[in-house]
Amino acid sequence: MRLARTIGTLLLLAILAGGFLTFRLSRPYQGFQGQTFVDIPRGASTATMAGMLARAGVVRSRWDFLLARLVKRGRVLQAGEYRFDHPASPVAVLGRIARGDIFYYALVIPEGQNMFDIAAAVEDLGLFKASRFLAAARNPALIRDLDPLAPSLEGYLFPDTYKLSRHTTPEGLCRLMTAKFRAEWGSLHRNTGVHSTVTLASLVEKESKLAEERPKIAAVFENRLRIGMKLDCDSTTIYAALLDGRYRGVIHRSDLDSDHPYNTYRHAGLPPGPIANPSLASIRAVDAPEHTDALYFVLRPGDSGAHEFSSNIAAHQAAADRFRRARKRKK
Repeated sequence: MRLARTIGTLLLLAILAGGFLTFRLSRPYQGFQGQTFVDIPRGASTATMAGMLARAGVVRSRWDFLLARLVKRGRVLQAGEYRFDHPASPVAVLGRIARGDIFYYALVIPEGQNMFDIAAAVEDLGLFKASRFLAAARNPALIRDLDPLAPSLEGYLFPDTYKLSRHTTPEGLCRLMTAKFRAEWGSLHRNTGVHSTVTLASLVEKESKLAEERPKIAAVFENRLRIGMKLDCDSTTIYAALLDGRYRGVIHRSDLDSDHPYNTYRHAGLPPGPIANPSLASIRAVDAPEHTDALYFVLRPGDSGAHEFSSNIAAHQAAADRFRRARKRKK
């Protein structure tokens, strides 16, 4: 009888202990305050992680995390930086680390953005000041072996979505983006002509509103280059103003008259370098332009984004007049 009572008591204690343990490990730590980051290094032991989490105030004590690890043993815990912004239980904290739910900034760079756009985007994310990114992007050292003529990294900051940590530097971001460009350029199996190809592709990217028009716009620019005709590209004039820090959203007569080397209304041939970061589709359009004798293009009336292409100035002026009249009526 005494033995039965002893066993019963032990079972009751075990049940109570198990219940308390389950309660403690599944209950969010109410002492958590604010937002904190814990950067777990590669090769860190469970004990090291437990100490880091306790010191950061994510769990009540290191023992809570160690007990959660004992209960959930067998799961692989992953290194990385984790952000904690609300109370969580030891089991939930361990689950996040096992899933590798690390913190990162998602930097989305659409096709055709220039380094000024990217600088504004990283500043909006809170990574670092736009001026710091621009200082790094103006240095062409990362791409000099591929394009000795590059005046900056413009054109080689490949459009993509980048996952960045809080420790990412402007130079590190430029390295990521130029590495992505190298990989995409390598997929074309080309070893020459990178400077002129990417420069022209950046103009095609900025002028094309419809993907299917890229090869035809590339052809117009190629036709003009072949006969020594100025490109008269608004996007290059805007870029010149951006480089001078004087662009305010519209092109002025002074911009068109500027002697800036990027102003293709004043200078024949390609500008000194890319004016944006083109997509692979625009690069391919330059590699395989459409067969056409067109020398001009202007937007068609309406909101389709399509252009009217012409091979002579009279037809182009008539198309431009139609567009201006339609825009005036719409206003």
